[in-house]
Amino acid sequence: MESPKLTRPFPTGTPPPLPPKNVPATPPRTGSPLTIGPGASSPARPATPLVPCRSTTPPPPPPRPPSRPKLPPGKPGVGDVSRPFSPPIHSSSPPPIAPLARAESTSSISSTNSLSAATTPTVVSEDDVFYDKLPSFERRCETPAGSSRGPSPLTMGAQDTLPVAAAFTETVNAYFKGADPSKCIVKITGEMVLSFPAGITRHFANNPSPAALTFRVINFSRLEHVLPNPQLLCCDNTQNDANTKEFWVNMPNLMTHLKKVSEQKPQATYYNVDMLKYQVSAQGIQSTPLNLAVNWRCEPSSTDLRIDYKYNTDAMTTAVALNNVQFLVPIDGGVTKLQAVLPPAVWNAEQQRILWKIPDISQKSENGGVGSLLARFQLSEGPSKPSPLVVQFTSEGSTLSGCDIELVGAGYRFSLIKKRFAAGKYLADN
Repeated sequence: MESPKLTRPFPTGTPPPLPPKNVPATPPRTGSPLTIGPGASSPARPATPLVPCRSTTPPPPPPRPPSRPKLPPGKPGVGDVSRPFSPPIHSSSPPPIAPLARAESTSSISSTNSLSAATTPTVVSEDDVFYDKLPSFERRCETPAGSSRGPSPLTMGAQDTLPVAAAFTETVNAYFKGADPSKCIVKITGEMVLSFPAGITRHFANNPSPAALTFRVINFSRLEHVLPNPQLLCCDNTQNDANTKEFWVNMPNLMTHLKKVSEQKPQATYYNVDMLKYQVSAQGIQSTPLNLAVNWRCEPSSTDLRIDYKYNTDAMTTAVALNNVQFLVPIDGGVTKLQAVLPPAVWNAEQQRILWKIPDISQKSENGGVGSLLARFQLSEGPSKPSPLVVQFTSEGSTLSGCDIELVGAGYRFSLIKKRFAAGKYLADN
């Protein structure tokens, strides 16, 4: 059935006068602006590996501005590592931290596994001193992943600055032995990722000679074993300031790579590109955001477990809360009954393990983030054998390295700088 049409009478009266004939009409706009905005989320990006800086055939660096000295021939990197970061020990690793933006990965840079925002690096390998201390059970932490919006949507003209987002993601791995702080082993790894809106590929197509993207990493002296992306980054090793480090992007390689990814995944909204991977200089237990001490008292008929924890503001540049904190301990010896569990915890009778969940721990928590977890277990096949405590947490808004980033030169702007860290292998033993 055809819907009735609304009729509207023409207005009566004298019509408005026509404009003067000598006034030119407004010319029509030509060209369409480049629109960069949110779209459907793309699949989770796989790891984007990097190869060490010792590559014998480094890509030629892009031309630098005349004001900068030329980079002497040699390696494009600034650091080296004695061995690659260890692969995860368990088949069920902790939930990943959300990537900077819902973007397609830059997985075509190279072929080895990397420490990306979607994977959690670990501290443990077979040559580490506490490899044999790892628990044999799988961790099934239920920490929800975070989220991020990436570069801000905008309509961009040819002369506008291009939006870029940056993210520092760090993983702290620690092993606590009893209550002796001198026996604490700490390793902190991290990565810096840049995120580009998908529409930037159209901008590059219309502007094949864009300005070089140059940035400076602040507090660079706190990093060690730095691995720049050898395909995309160049740096000047003659800089005098040890606390900052300046890098510039090989723009032809970046444009080629982003174009390839956009062709492979045309529905992607953002493209995340791994730029730096690094290790943070750690100072033992002082570098751990949550100090731990575990005490077991094992008898044939019962086991007493005490876990002491302390929130450590000194480990962070900006004191931020630890979120979704979980304490997981397996108890053997045939547990028949739980007594005096404080605070309340979840006991998994099938897997014989106890789990405490604390929404957040910070300076605003009771006693300034200092607390204890207590439990007594009645046994039928005791005594129990002490097992390592496994702790998980995430945090947003700060890093453990204190690193920051700023742009150098014109042509680009940061729409978002995200900082976060999380626990990797975070263990405590009796």
